[in-house]
Amino acid sequence: MQTHFSLAQLADPATRESEQILRNCVHCGFCTATCPTYVLLGDERDSPRGRIYLIKEMLEGGGTPDPATVTHIDRCLSCLSCMTTCPSGVHYMHLVDHGRAYVQEHYRRPVAERALRALLAAVLPRPGLFRLAMRGASLARLGRGLLPRGGALAARLRAMLELAPEALPPAQALPGGSVFPAEGPRRRRVALLAGCVQQTLAPQINAATIRLLTRHGCEVVVPDGLGCCGALVHHLGREADAHAAARANVRALRRAEAAGAFDALLVNASGCGTMLKDYGFLLREDPELAGAAADLAARTRDISEFCAAGAAEGLDLSAARAPRPLRVAYHAACSLQHGQKVVAAPRRLLADAGFELREIAEGHLCCGSAGTYNILQPELAGRLRDRKAGHVGRTGADVLATGNIGCLTQLAPVLEMPAVHTVELLDWATGGPAPAGLDLVAGPLAAAG
Repeated sequence: MQTHFSLAQLADPATRESEQILRNCVHCGFCTATCPTYVLLGDERDSPRGRIYLIKEMLEGGGTPDPATVTHIDRCLSCLSCMTTCPSGVHYMHLVDHGRAYVQEHYRRPVAERALRALLAAVLPRPGLFRLAMRGASLARLGRGLLPRGGALAARLRAMLELAPEALPPAQALPGGSVFPAEGPRRRRVALLAGCVQQTLAPQINAATIRLLTRHGCEVVVPDGLGCCGALVHHLGREADAHAAARANVRALRRAEAAGAFDALLVNASGCGTMLKDYGFLLREDPELAGAAADLAARTRDISEFCAAGAAEGLDLSAARAPRPLRVAYHAACSLQHGQKVVAAPRRLLADAGFELREIAEGHLCCGSAGTYNILQPELAGRLRDRKAGHVGRTGADVLATGNIGCLTQLAPVLEMPAVHTVELLDWATGGPAPAGLDLVAGPLAAAG
């Protein structure tokens, strides 16, 4: 793609990077077939190729973006399916991130939308505040019939209330500085990102992760000061907040390693993993932390990626055995399969443990969660959720497994089967407790009898 940036524009590192990305695009359109919003809407401007043109014109033209351009950029899920499809290696993620940051800086949204976005940016990355918000949402659900029926804001408020669980699990916070020793000889020492939303909505995921790792010779440390990865604010275009989160985490990991180096930084929420693995790019211009950020990114592993490495990481999950036959529909989170390119590892771990895997049709398409997307774009998110849930139901599986809390939150309420994290099944298969809801699942043998 030909570009026409001025020398003054190219003095900006973000614009300079975006120009190189734009020049790699050859307009082939392969990306349109795998883009969820294009599949739903059929509008070229809601495809990656269309958004690339819009972002190019916005960045080259400068000034205030027009409302239509903002609308089409906002509709992007950042699922990154287009990057898996692209034959030219166009790094769409960095381009759309730059586009969102430009919109945040140069476009003035309506007051109500600005307030909602500011609220999400303030609450979601803070587990304590988020837990209070969820308690408030539980009370607000009683009065949701009083919300006005029309308007974008009303739809978003309804979406927020529908996503809030009727009851929260007991608090199981992981204080910074917590150390969980290995059972038996220590083979590995790893840091664990405790997460933000996950600590409140599904603390059992961290508990299963720690049990699985310590059972297999890993010392697990939750570094003090290691907080939100920054993905939620990053996708809202709030670059200063995202950079601040990244810097804080890089420094926290360096402090924690004063007691000994970590073999890896493990993440069990794939959306966070994609963000952490991009820290080297995000802080590339930081004179103090660029090298440390790149090192952190290089050592970040999804929990399934780490476990699947097996002997190379000092783990041996060969004894994992499903306590009983179970048909598992594996949902590949976009941030894991497209963002991190971790595709085979979770499937192989589940299959090797004896679970019967069922593939989901249109597995490359997003479920509609995408961070805050299911709140900010509830209509499109709902259509994608229902489409995915229909495919899951047709697998005939007993349980859905996935590697991201966002997908679990999005899909669990509309499925007629339990939805669990992949690590919960692996923990169960190696001596841990059964994930919640599986006691109600008959399984293939019982069903056949």
